[in-house]
Amino acid sequence: MVKSDPIIEFAHVTKIYEGYDSKVIALNDVSLKIYPGEFIAITGPSGSGKSTLLHCMGLLDRPTNGKIFIEGKDTSEITGKDVALLRGKKIGFVFQSYNLIPRLTVLENVILPGLIIGRKKEELKKKAMQLLREVGIEHRAEHRGVHLSGGEQQRVAIARALINDPIIMLADEPTGALDTESSKEIMDLLKEMNKDKGVTIVFVSHDPDIAKYGRRRIEIVDGSIKSDRRIR
Repeated sequence: MVKSDPIIEFAHVTKIYEGYDSKVIALNDVSLKIYPGEFIAITGPSGSGKSTLLHCMGLLDRPTNGKIFIEGKDTSEITGKDVALLRGKKIGFVFQSYNLIPRLTVLENVILPGLIIGRKKEELKKKAMQLLREVGIEHRAEHRGVHLSGGEQQRVAIARALINDPIIMLADEPTGALDTESSKEIMDLLKEMNKDKGVTIVFVSHDPDIAKYGRRRIEIVDGSIKSDRRIR
């Protein structure tokens, strides 16, 4: 892989959740760099901090200590609407539960992130149809999400994640709600998107067979990076 500037950098990031008479250190002094075009699996046991790492990466959560840089920009210096705008423009999300809005059609679900950041609807529709074609579900464009299978819904979620041409796609257990065959189809699709479109992808999985798709594998244990290796 040709080295370039990292698109995301964690510098000594710690995340602590505090509740009633308790304190949980979800991330403990984590430092890492993610480069353009990488396909990264984040693994580790339940409760190890995998999802917290991904959520901090996507600015859905903010660190207690340390800094997170996106394309060199210190995200601790931005707040409120600027955070939401940066997230909308730079980061695409795919979740285990798909998070489609049932009352909207597939096409409407895909264009929604673009509308939120103020892009033109007609331009978005054209781009959305192209993405739905690429993920193999163009024929479902006018259907509502509730009528789709789990695998189909996740394909819609992937198209939605790409609508704003993000610098990175973050996927939290993207196959967690799918059967074995659908899981393979979704991971093959992500692999294809990474290879053909150059989309940087970071995904969380507890499943060793799914984690094997990653060309770089980061193992988290008790909030710390236990191993970080690239696969030839």
